Formats: sequence, structure tokens, C-alpha cells
Amino acid sequence: MQSYYDERFEREMGCTEDEWLRWLPGAIGDHFWKLQQGSAGVRIGDGALGLKWHQGEPREIALVRMPRLLVQFRFAGVDEAARHAFMTRFDLFMQRGGG
Repeated sequence: MQSYYDERFEREMGCTEDEWLRWLPGAIGDHFWKLQQGSAGVRIGDGALGLKWHQGEPREIALVRMPRLLVQFRFAGVDEAARHAFMTRFDLFMQRGGG
């Protein structure tokens, strides 16, 4: 988790677009959102979050190939506290790992 989230940032996600689209509703939670081709808009209070994504070239480490989804986050009219609250939930939901 981060302690601060800028209004605009980009991330590299280790997933396919199909996986992203399956996970996205849970990460967004109860916020109203609208899906379009390669993008989504999320209402957060009186503001919004715009998401845009496209598939990147897979990351290759030795014989392992991992998918990469390049995602842009653009908040508008969402204060720092609301951004932090939204992204904390989003990050916890999107977190993947093994054990």
C-alpha cells in the first residue's frame, strides 16, 4: 500500500485484460462505474476516476512469460483522502500472491 496517490499515475499490472475485467468490479466496490472498450469511468463522491488500459508486451524472465497490462489512473475532483480510501481498497483487492 502507498501512503499517497497522485491524481494521475500509471501502473503495470501482471495480468491479461480478461483477468483485469473479472477483478475490476470487486476492486471498485459499490461505486457506480461504466465500462467501455479499453476504459472505464468510476464515480467517487462528486468526482471521478478514469481508467484506460492496453495490453503490453509480456515480461520475460528466463523461460517465464508474464502478461502485462498498462493502466492509466486519472482522478478528477477527488480529494486526497478519498483517493487514498479508494486506492487502498482497490490495491488490497487486486493484490495477488502465493504462499
